[in-house]
Amino acid sequence: MKEVLLIGNPNTGKTTLFNSLTKSDEHVGNWHGVTVDNKKKSFFVGKEEFVLVDTPGVYSLCPLSFEEEVAVKTVSAHKHDKIINICDRNNIRRNLYLTVCLLEQGYDVVLAINEIDKKSLFKIDCKKLETELGVQAVLFNAEKNEDVASLKKCLTEKKEAFKSIDLPYTKKLRWQKKVDIPSELDEQLVLIKAYEKDEKFFEERKLDHKAYFDAVPSDSVLTLSELRYAFVDEVVSNCSKRVSGIYGKSKFDRIALNKFFAIPFFFLILCGVFYLTFFSFGALLSDGLSKLLELVSNPILSLIEKSHPNSWVYDLFNVAIFGGLGTVLSFLPQVVLLFFFLSVLEDSGYMSRIAFVFEDVLGKVGLSGKSVYTLLMGFGCSTSAIMTSRNMDDKNAKIKTAILCPYMSCSAKIPIYTVIGGAFFGAKNLLVIFFLYLLGVVVAITISKFFDMTVLKSKEQSFILEFPPYRMTSLKRVSKILWKNVREFMLRVGTIMIAMNVVIWWFSSFSFKFSYVAGGEGESILETIGKLIAPIFSPLGFGNWAVVASLLAGLVAKEVVVSSIAMFNGVDAGATRLVSESLLLSSSVVFFKNYASVLSFLVFCLLYTPCIASISMLSHEIGKKWTFISIIIQLMTAYIVSFVVFNIAFCIELFGFWKVALILLAIIILLISIGYIFRKIKRKECGNCKNCSKNCKRKQK
Repeated sequence: MKEVLLIGNPNTGKTTLFNSLTKSDEHVGNWHGVTVDNKKKSFFVGKEEFVLVDTPGVYSLCPLSFEEEVAVKTVSAHKHDKIINICDRNNIRRNLYLTVCLLEQGYDVVLAINEIDKKSLFKIDCKKLETELGVQAVLFNAEKNEDVASLKKCLTEKKEAFKSIDLPYTKKLRWQKKVDIPSELDEQLVLIKAYEKDEKFFEERKLDHKAYFDAVPSDSVLTLSELRYAFVDEVVSNCSKRVSGIYGKSKFDRIALNKFFAIPFFFLILCGVFYLTFFSFGALLSDGLSKLLELVSNPILSLIEKSHPNSWVYDLFNVAIFGGLGTVLSFLPQVVLLFFFLSVLEDSGYMSRIAFVFEDVLGKVGLSGKSVYTLLMGFGCSTSAIMTSRNMDDKNAKIKTAILCPYMSCSAKIPIYTVIGGAFFGAKNLLVIFFLYLLGVVVAITISKFFDMTVLKSKEQSFILEFPPYRMTSLKRVSKILWKNVREFMLRVGTIMIAMNVVIWWFSSFSFKFSYVAGGEGESILETIGKLIAPIFSPLGFGNWAVVASLLAGLVAKEVVVSSIAMFNGVDAGATRLVSESLLLSSSVVFFKNYASVLSFLVFCLLYTPCIASISMLSHEIGKKWTFISIIIQLMTAYIVSFVVFNIAFCIELFGFWKVALILLAIIILLISIGYIFRKIKRKECGNCKNCSKNCKRKQK
């Protein structure tokens, strides 16, 4: 079995090729940082078996970030038989820079040139390219699986069929001082790493990098880069012909990247996505699925009722199993729609523009543009988003980004917003949902700023960004993404949620003496526990034991919050509309007194501790200590923000919106004024000018 390494710049189609060769379904995206760790899987070429290793995107063999370090370490392991170096035909000049870095170290390279877009900027002569570089070269299309067979054939051919070349520019590299090079190391490799100022290379081999850096020119990094690009330019000019255009450029960027319109335009897109997902088309599909579920479940429940009348068996199936299952499944269309729109935004190339737009904003709170990718993934699933936080260059930035992911409103909270918000706010629930999503972002930025000013100060981070051209996503790829997320959702519903519903039903139907207490005949275990905890939440406007119990159940999966409420209120299977209506009745076990308490509850659901899967991923990525700290902060933040929202909303109900708005504006102006005065006083009192790093007026005098 031979090992083949798949390496290339970000956004060249590595993971798409990996899926094509190995028949896998790994997540792909049109932005940097999607692949953050190696993936391995075997495939066959004829009867010969290969193991393909997909690595994170890398620009050179001198790593600048975590994922690049993963790729470089994999390359240097020397366990692979061949390297497939994938390039984008429209970015051939920049991509070949990595190719020559691989050739410098003598790797057996197969140059795979991906024709990502129909509109090509270059015509490439592969035969000339093979002669110029001494490698096997093939044109293919990873997404459409075109000419992949030719690429497979290259893996079985011997390198001796292609004449190896000496890279001419390497002869221009010289040691300016004599250095001792260990016998087990190649002198040219050490010389190149010294020119690159690659500290990690020398640290891993326990060598004093300063001695080697002093033995090369001070501008060695620039010199080597210029020599490499000069060679690449010569190869490109000999082997390709430019047709027209500029890669990644679009007239639409005048709006998407405009400093005044970019952020409002992004929010406008989000509003459109929310409207189609939670209302309009999404609501229509959910209602249809609810009716279908009723048609399926009602006959089964009728049979159970006839065979077990007036018993706990019927309640178990009606309330715990079919009731919870139907309530959550009715939101499947909205979950699918949200993932559909996210995948379209990913594939379109718009995500890279968003990262660029938010780079300056996030930089002021100790994050970078890379955090945008992670946080936006949090709108789909916090667990997978937390995993991608490992692509942060700085450890502190990684911890902050991972901690912030749960504040992004994941798809699991859709049922909560739709059922509870829809019951009280009706058509205005669109604004409420947009407010919740925006509040999550604002709270995350605030917490990041707090960390950056205190215990998690971030270093300056490198952020290499490219703008791919706008593209239309393929139906095949969208179908794979949707099926993958539907499958995960169904598995969660079919295992964790049903099991949790049964557990909650049992605790809410039996007393501590294990007697059946349905119909108000005694106090259940859950009611007893809930009543002990409920007073803590009274200041937030929802001191109801069943509401608190649903929050506890939501720690397993946020969808369980709604199914728990349906269970407590005894709503029939899949009747989502009836769940909403039951919240308005004071006779229901779970009900809300006013709009303020509803809004407070929704805010708490947005901000409190994430599901167990996310907590587990946090522990894996940032350690138990920071996971525990993040949980405490999440609970405190949820409580404080919900308390503030409840009191503001309650005051608006009593006194009207404009009166409260004017009072809040006056308070904000007062706080800003106090802060400004305090800052002035602090500057005047500062007398440590000698050691002060700030360029203030006192120091200039």
